[in-house]
Amino acid sequence: MLSLFTAVMVSSWLYEGRIQSLIEELLITNGNKMIQTYQSTPSAELIPFMQNVSGISHTLLQLYNKEGKPLLDEKGWPIQVDPNDMRRVLAGEKVRHFDKVDLAHFHIPQPPSVGLPLQADGQPYALFVTVKENPIENETMNAIHVTYIIILFFGSLLILVAARYIVNPIVRLTEATRRMAKGTFDFELPTKRKDEIGLLTVSFNEMAKELSKLDRMRQDFVSNVSHEIQSPLTSISGFSKALQQKKMSEESRLHYLTIIEKESERLSRLSQNLLRLSYLQQEHHPLKVNTYRLDEQLRRVVIALEPQWAAKEIEIDVQLEAMTVQADEDQLNQVWTNLLSNSIKFTPAHGKIVIEAVRKDNQNIISITDNGIGIPEEERADIFKPFHKVDKARDPSVKGNGLGLSIVKKIVDIHKGHIQVSGRLGTGSTFEVTLPQ
Repeated sequence: MLSLFTAVMVSSWLYEGRIQSLIEELLITNGNKMIQTYQSTPSAELIPFMQNVSGISHTLLQLYNKEGKPLLDEKGWPIQVDPNDMRRVLAGEKVRHFDKVDLAHFHIPQPPSVGLPLQADGQPYALFVTVKENPIENETMNAIHVTYIIILFFGSLLILVAARYIVNPIVRLTEATRRMAKGTFDFELPTKRKDEIGLLTVSFNEMAKELSKLDRMRQDFVSNVSHEIQSPLTSISGFSKALQQKKMSEESRLHYLTIIEKESERLSRLSQNLLRLSYLQQEHHPLKVNTYRLDEQLRRVVIALEPQWAAKEIEIDVQLEAMTVQADEDQLNQVWTNLLSNSIKFTPAHGKIVIEAVRKDNQNIISITDNGIGIPEEERADIFKPFHKVDKARDPSVKGNGLGLSIVKKIVDIHKGHIQVSGRLGTGSTFEVTLPQ
């Protein structure tokens, strides 16, 4: 309705002046022609002549004498002539009278008229010309009115249908957002649309899935942290109570104290790894970047872990190309330490570990390969998640809290690198780290 009203008002503003000019020109032309025709017919009597030509060419005439008395039949004459306008015409002046055309309602309050001076038999007369009502034009305007009403009705109906088609998915999205704000993520909004709202719904479903994964990871993380903390605390508490017994051999007392010490160290390692992982997961954290020899760093890590691999009589094969990197030396040192420690843990006695470092396509590729029992293929996508442990590939005697590879993955990502694992179950595994030069 607002659009229709605006269109009509703009049309009225654009064409009102033009329409009035055309009507004025038409009335003056027709009036002058009638006066000229009368004057060119000497035998014609004024009043009968004007009475006969009134109504021709869609115009009506009215003739006034100098006293202001109408001389023609007033039947059908649609306007009231202003006495001031009449006196001006009798004085020889042309008068135009136009009420403002109301195109918004296709209505003219009073038909436009012009007054023309006329001399006949030495007497002044005022000839007023106006527009004759046309039934065809009235029907046309009525048809236009009906057309606008039909357009308004069906247009409004279609707009309501379209608005419902557009708004309903948004309402569902709003309701789903409220559910998500309350912590419910396990739902999916169905959609078959291919437009922007359909794409928005698909993106919303993907966001809900990712948030559901994050929520499960959060719950698993809390559960795993609680378990990892509760287990050593239970051992410490139990053996502390056992130490309170007076009748206990020195050997048993030292054994219990050793267990308490190991469990305390386990708690300490867990807290340190949690703090390190939390630090690495911050969006902005400083990197102490410097340029150093990566191959020399790998050699130092191998030497630092010698007590571990020497105790199992593991053969270490080091094949390193000379390479220089710009990175955080301390953090990458943690990466090589964690990866090599894992390989030593899961490599059997008298096994072999191969450490290689090569340059390829402007990248530094470091791989650590062992001949342990390997990692099942279905587990590889999850080994970098916090607290994930590959039970089938673990020795019960091996201690760990499942945070080492998570820390490795985060550090490599921060350095814009990539890490992947390969190998087959029962034949060992290979961790390959790719770093930009």
